[in-house]
Amino acid sequence: MKLEFLETIKAFNGKIENLSYHQKRYESVLAAYGYSNYKMLGDYLEAPKKGLYRCRLCYTVDEITEVFYYPYHKRTIQRLKCMDADNLVYDKKYVNREAINALFAKRGECDDILLMQNGLITDTSIANVAFFDGSRWLTPKKPLLAGTTRQRLLDDGFLIEADIALAEVKKFQKMALMNAMIDFDIIADKNIEEVIC
Repeated sequence: MKLEFLETIKAFNGKIENLSYHQKRYESVLAAYGYSNYKMLGDYLEAPKKGLYRCRLCYTVDEITEVFYYPYHKRTIQRLKCMDADNLVYDKKYVNREAINALFAKRGECDDILLMQNGLITDTSIANVAFFDGSRWLTPKKPLLAGTTRQRLLDDGFLIEADIALAEVKKFQKMALMNAMIDFDIIADKNIEEVIC
C-alpha cells in the first residue's frame, strides 16, 4: 500500500488561497521520495463559488487520489492539554493521523493538545503555534509539521524560529495558532498559562 498524503487548502467564494505554498509542499514531499513528475494542483481544484470551504486534496507520489470540499466551521480552542510526543513522526502531511488522533483522544476536557518533543513545544493536533514576547512573534524551530501558513509568515518576516520550552510559556504575552484555514489566530493575549491544562 502506497503512502498517501494530503493538503488542506482554504477556498473562499470560489478562490483558492495561498496555492503556491501548497504546491511547494506537495513538490517537496514527492522530491523526498525521488519523484519529480509534479502535477499542478490548481488543475484539480474548482472551489464552490460561494462560502468558506476546506478543500481536502489527497495524493500519492503517482496521482491525485481525492479532492473534496467541506463547508468550514472554525473550532473554538481555548484550552490545550500538554502531551509528550517524543516518538511521533509527522514530518509530512500524511492521510494517516492515527498517532495524533490517539493523543487527541486523551485531551480530557481540553479543546486540543499541545505537543512536545524532547521538552520543546512543537504544535497542536491541527495547527502550528506562535508566542509573542512583547516585540516578536516566535514559533517553534522544530515543529512536527511545517505548515504552509507558518512558512508564509516566516517568509514575510512576521515570525522568527526559536526553541520554546513549556516552562518559558509564562514569559510570553500572547499565543496564536495558525494553519491554512484559520490563518493566524490569537487565542490568548494574557495569562497564557491558563490556556495550558
